[in-house]
Amino acid sequence: MTINKGVNVRDKRTVESFIGGAPDAGRKGVIRGRKEQITLTIAPDLLAKVDELAAKMGQSRAALINRAIYELAERVTS
Repeated sequence: MTINKGVNVRDKRTVESFIGGAPDAGRKGVIRGRKEQITLTIAPDLLAKVDELAAKMGQSRAALINRAIYELAERVTS
């Protein structure tokens, strides 16, 4: 990793270019319709709970995770 010094933080374009040049900049997921596919790492015991709850609710794992994230985001940003 190279450390770049001397970025002029007063120049917005320079800052955006610097941040945009980072190895993890930009989206990496696959776009499917109106959604973006991502990879999620989750503890096996928590995944078992998610699967159990999804089955009880008659939803897929992905639908349950999407709903949980949506509801949390709505509560936090409201």
